[in-house]
Amino acid sequence: MFKQELRSIYKFKRNSLTNNEIEDLSLSIANKVLGLDIWEYKNYHIFFPIEKHNEVDTKLIIQIIQGKDKNVILPKINFSNKKLENYLLTDSTLLKTNSLEIVEPQDSILITNDQVDVVFVPLLIFDKMGQRVGYGGGYYDKLLVDCSKAIKIGVSFFDPINEIQDINKTDVKLNFCVTPKKIYEFSG
Repeated sequence: MFKQELRSIYKFKRNSLTNNEIEDLSLSIANKVLGLDIWEYKNYHIFFPIEKHNEVDTKLIIQIIQGKDKNVILPKINFSNKKLENYLLTDSTLLKTNSLEIVEPQDSILITNDQVDVVFVPLLIFDKMGQRVGYGGGYYDKLLVDCSKAIKIGVSFFDPINEIQDINKTDVKLNFCVTPKKIYEFSG
């Protein structure tokens, strides 16, 4: 299937989940994340969920990262260049919801892309080759190119489909995708 059709299908599927299902599935994903061999690194880029879109509750993963005494790095959209910037989450970081209803840091310590070790990537669905379908803005594709050495981890409520048909050269493959049932690993 093509990305646009997949976006429509998986937005509908995600929006059909109840709050209890989202909570249970998100907890299962967080527990699976503990099994990843990624905990020797320092800087973990992760997004806050857009709750109205029924995204995976990444606040549970953020708690795990903090519990392991690692740095949580939050994205902030730079609307002028259509790229994501990375900011360290500290006790004094002010958070605000932007025009896209994404919770972002307002002021904090800027972290350069080459300092990011691990990136948790939002998605709607992924395929068995490690390609993903996001919302179509291209923000994470640009970030993943700029963080080329980072480990790229998707989180999904759903198992992979066989193939996303309209992959292009700007799409960046995941290294892993974590679902409630399994960790999928993708080779280069």
